[in-house]
Amino acid sequence: MAIAIGIIVMLFSIATGVGLQKKIKEKVSGFNGDVLITFYDANNSKVTVNPISIHQDFYPEFKSVSNVKKVQPFATIAGIIRTPSDFEGIILKGVDKNYNWSFFKEYLKEGKIPFFEDKPSNEVIISQITSEKLKLNVGDNFHMFFVKDNPNKAPNSRKFTVAGIFNSGFNEIDEGFIIGDIKHIQKINKWKSDEVGGFEVLLHDFDKLGETGFEIYSGINSDLNAVTIAEKYPNIFEWLALFDTNIVVIITIMILVAGINMITALLVLILERTQMIGILKALGNTNWSIRKIFLYNAAYLIGKGLFWGNLIGISLLLAQKYFGIIKLNPETYYVNQAPVYLNINHILLLNLGTLILCLIMLLIPSYIVSKISPVEAIKFS
Repeated sequence: MAIAIGIIVMLFSIATGVGLQKKIKEKVSGFNGDVLITFYDANNSKVTVNPISIHQDFYPEFKSVSNVKKVQPFATIAGIIRTPSDFEGIILKGVDKNYNWSFFKEYLKEGKIPFFEDKPSNEVIISQITSEKLKLNVGDNFHMFFVKDNPNKAPNSRKFTVAGIFNSGFNEIDEGFIIGDIKHIQKINKWKSDEVGGFEVLLHDFDKLGETGFEIYSGINSDLNAVTIAEKYPNIFEWLALFDTNIVVIITIMILVAGINMITALLVLILERTQMIGILKALGNTNWSIRKIFLYNAAYLIGKGLFWGNLIGISLLLAQKYFGIIKLNPETYYVNQAPVYLNINHILLLNLGTLILCLIMLLIPSYIVSKISPVEAIKFS
């Protein structure tokens, strides 16, 4: 039971810890891409950046960096959504017809993904938070106002239609963006049709983010800057890094608890079999051959605990993965439910490591066998 409970806790720790890390990273990169290429500017707080030409060596394919999956242009501009009853400050993110919508398709709650052609489209997708705040539903129209550089002039106005409503559970970002056609931003900013705010770079392997980010930075012009999402959102990624420490601490504690329980069980087993040990020694068996009997028996008990622990633990994790039984506060964890990531390599290493470490810990109590005298053991019986 100690082994089974220990493996269940360790499985939950790894599967939910790694799952939460991956889910949050996926959401952050879904909004921003894995690496952002923009015009080099010391003022990183600006929303509307200086435009850059779409004609770059790395677009549409970044051939010099193998880990790059896709490069897509974007632009952002701050504005105010005005409805008959309310208003809200928000950022319009403009994308083109080649934008990768897979992230938003996963979290689309109502409506559809907008389709952009050569002509400007008024369709946008908004978050569920914005929809509830401003009482906007799919098919509704609203006006968005953009302040000009000259405050004496009337602000630009655009009329948009809600094509879809999404909810990623990442409230911090959800409530700040709507996604629309980049052509509106180009026209408002008086950019040329081949000028954009920057490029989002999507990667094949996110685990190589730092290394690939440096390769991308080295492969672009000196007037451009490349920033990874880990650099753009350092607080989130530093918080996620703490999960690795938590997982290691939990696994260490559970293995120690399981090992101590097995040591106690082995000591009781040795004391109960003192007479048998004496007889085996009298018949000429060596200490090590007798110790192996107890270690084999202990390995059987550990294996039994691992079997039931894995069966129960994986079943519970699958139930959580597909039914979302355990809910989380998205304001704290950025997700609505505890995400689960099951990796066969993690499971095998966890089981193998638990078995080996427990058996190593059991070598010490099994040493008591060598201290038992055959004469005293038989006499004691």
